[in-house]
Amino acid sequence: MSDPLHHPHRPLLQEEMESVRQLVLDLGRRVDEAISRAIHGLTERDVEICARVIAEDHHVNELQRQIRELCFTAILTQAPVARDLREIMGFQHMASELERMGDHCVSIAKIARTLADLPEVKPYVDLPSMGQLCAEQVRDMLTSLVARDVDAARLVAAKDDRIDRIYHRVFDDLVQCMVADSANVYAATNLMFIAHHLERIADRVTNLAEDLVFLETGSIEELG
Repeated sequence: MSDPLHHPHRPLLQEEMESVRQLVLDLGRRVDEAISRAIHGLTERDVEICARVIAEDHHVNELQRQIRELCFTAILTQAPVARDLREIMGFQHMASELERMGDHCVSIAKIARTLADLPEVKPYVDLPSMGQLCAEQVRDMLTSLVARDVDAARLVAAKDDRIDRIYHRVFDDLVQCMVADSANVYAATNLMFIAHHLERIADRVTNLAEDLVFLETGSIEELG
C-alpha cells in the first residue's frame, strides 16, 4: 500500500478523492437497486417499477457527471502524481462502467415493460437467478472497494463464469421454446436481450475489479 510518491500531506486532494470514492459507492448502490428492480419488474409484470428504473437513471447520469467533474478539477488544480493520479483515473473509469451498467438496467426495464401483457415464457426461472447473481456481484465489488481489498475483488471477478453458465442455459432454453412454438418467438427474443444485458453487467463488474487492482497496486491485470 505504501507509495513513496503518494502525498498524504496534501489534505485537499485527499478530501477530494474521498468525495469521489463516496460518489462512486453511491453510484454503485443505485445500480445494484436498478438491477433488482428491473428483474422484479420483469417477473412480477410490474410496469410501475419498470418506469421507476427508467426515470431514476438520470440520478445515475448525474452522479457520473459529478465524479467526472471532481476528477478533472483535481487533475487541473492539484497536479496529482503516482498513486493519486491512479486513484483519479481508476475512479473515473469505475464511474463510467457503473453508468453503462445503469443503461443496461434501463434497457431491461423497457423490455420488461413491453413483455408485461404477454403470456409468460418458461425460462423466467433462470433469468431472476441470473439477475440476483449480477446484483450480488455489484454488491460484493462495492464491499471490496470500501475495504480496498484487491484479493476480494479478484474473487468477485472469478465468479463471473457462474453467470456465463446461466446465460448459455437461458439462451438454449429460449431457442427450444421458439422451436417448440413460433408464438413464443417475440417474447423469447426479448428475454434473450435481457439475458445479454445481464451478462454485460457481469462483464463490467470484472472491469471494476481490474480497476481496483490497478488503483491499489499500479498493475494492469486481466481478470476475465
